[in-house]
Amino acid sequence: MPKTALVILAEGFEEVEAVASIDVMRRAGLRVTIAGVTGLHVRGSRKIGVQADVLLKDIKDLPDTVVLPGGLPGATNLAGSGEVTRLVKKMNSAGKLVAAICAAPAAVLAPLGILDGKKATCYPGCESDFSPRTVYLQDRVVKDGNVITSRGPGSALEFALEIVRDLAGNETADLVRDKMLIKV
Repeated sequence: MPKTALVILAEGFEEVEAVASIDVMRRAGLRVTIAGVTGLHVRGSRKIGVQADVLLKDIKDLPDTVVLPGGLPGATNLAGSGEVTRLVKKMNSAGKLVAAICAAPAAVLAPLGILDGKKATCYPGCESDFSPRTVYLQDRVVKDGNVITSRGPGSALEFALEIVRDLAGNETADLVRDKMLIKV
């Protein structure tokens, strides 16, 4: 059975980060569900609309990974959702993969303490929201334990490939990378 990924979209999400992640994970054979925080039609920060598969409140089972795109005000809207924070806490407690990019590591994961004692990255300038117990790196993608973080739209493909690498293995990640002509 394929691994499952839940991509959560809040109004104002970063389109490149969300769509690139969904695309790469689906190419790898992961079962990807798009969940809207407040509705099924979610508009990104550039006003591009994406149709979610389900409302976040209707998700019952924990996926193998949760993916949190950044963007503003998307990351702030994710952080303001009790449903998002409850799910992310459950995922982390269960040792499931938690992946966040751009402003989402700082806006969502840092306040929950999920980055404490870990190495992480985020969009430049957002690291000021990390606690002193988080080791900030300027790497494009950072994996530490069950957490993957990334910098922003320009690192979205690498971010998605790291999620695939974790859930589907090196061979699948390399195959998707090569077929998509991604240079990393």
